[in-house]
Amino acid sequence: MSTRPELVVGLMTGTSVDGVEAALVSIRGEPPRLSWKLKGHLSSPLDPKMAAQIRKAAAGEPRPAADFAALDAALGELYAAATLELLADAGVAPAEVSAIGLHGQTIFHQGARDPKAAGLGGLTWQIGSAAVLAERTGIRVVHDFRSADVAAGGEGAPLVPYVDYLLFRSEHVARGLLNLGGIANLTAMPVAALPEQVIAFDTGPGNMLLDQIVQRFTGGDLSYDEDGKRAVGGSPDATLLAEALADPFFDFAPPRSTGRERFGAAFLEPWYAAAGTRGLSEADLLVTAAMLSASAVAQAIEDFVAPHFELGAIYASGGGTENPVLMAALEAALDPIELHVVDELGLPSAAKEAVAFAVLAHETLHHRIGNLPGVTGASRPLILGSVTGEPPWPHKGRR
Repeated sequence: MSTRPELVVGLMTGTSVDGVEAALVSIRGEPPRLSWKLKGHLSSPLDPKMAAQIRKAAAGEPRPAADFAALDAALGELYAAATLELLADAGVAPAEVSAIGLHGQTIFHQGARDPKAAGLGGLTWQIGSAAVLAERTGIRVVHDFRSADVAAGGEGAPLVPYVDYLLFRSEHVARGLLNLGGIANLTAMPVAALPEQVIAFDTGPGNMLLDQIVQRFTGGDLSYDEDGKRAVGGSPDATLLAEALADPFFDFAPPRSTGRERFGAAFLEPWYAAAGTRGLSEADLLVTAAMLSASAVAQAIEDFVAPHFELGAIYASGGGTENPVLMAALEAALDPIELHVVDELGLPSAAKEAVAFAVLAHETLHHRIGNLPGVTGASRPLILGSVTGEPPWPHKGRR
């Protein structure tokens, strides 16, 4: 293991479109063992107007090319501001940072195996100007992580499982890592896992349906159900739940990925219609959505993990861990598998995906692979991402 740690920033905005997560990570070593330490973490909420613009763009609403270009640049500025604030809080100069790993904001993602792809292959698009970010911070940026995997026949997602393997596999217990973002994704690893033994895939909606229901019922005044309060008193609707679980996605065998294109606004229109005809409340729909997310995770484990090995514990991360209704539904659906939060492994839940893209950027800079072909379906292991900007230069305070 090398003795000199490198500082890398990871930046993440997910399908929930609720904010920027920025993490400063000290990393040294090389696979299969990396030593890491979180040196700083910042959660920066998105301006509601920008969040609304992103949701409309991701929903496929027609708009001029100029709008996409402006949104791309504006996100670059936002990422730069979050990075500089993170570094200032940590007392670290930009010149001390080796790179920024930028996931960007997904506007469109369609896996190659989705029937909607019609044999044309996968498509993925993340915006957020790496050039603006590099110029404002003086730090080179590794970005566009998903495209190489998609070009090689992969889903381009999920990519975090390789980082889960590097940082969290156990010599003692078969462990699962469950990210509860807008979309939920699972990484499952047997005891002392080898890379080819990792099983990982998107399970289905995480927070996405919950957030959309709240936005619909509040006319956009609220973006999510804080602490699950709006679901209090709700009852699940068995008919809606059964119809939702009959969606063909839940029967797809991995590799698989999904996004707002499948579980966006159109998915919920029958739910709103049912609410109108059968008197279902917002709370009823929220509880049903939580149970759908939990049931999809449990079903996926039974179908695609249990035939290979038995999970002993699952560690959840992401915004969904803050929703007690969703966590209670998961705990019940997963029993007897123990449900924990990733904080118990030494990493704040909200920082996990930002840390993951810092690690992936670190691997890219060292010309090492960042995907697991058995997870994404790519034809081969790949070095991921493109690099914008030179190695760190003295920051001149350009803003």
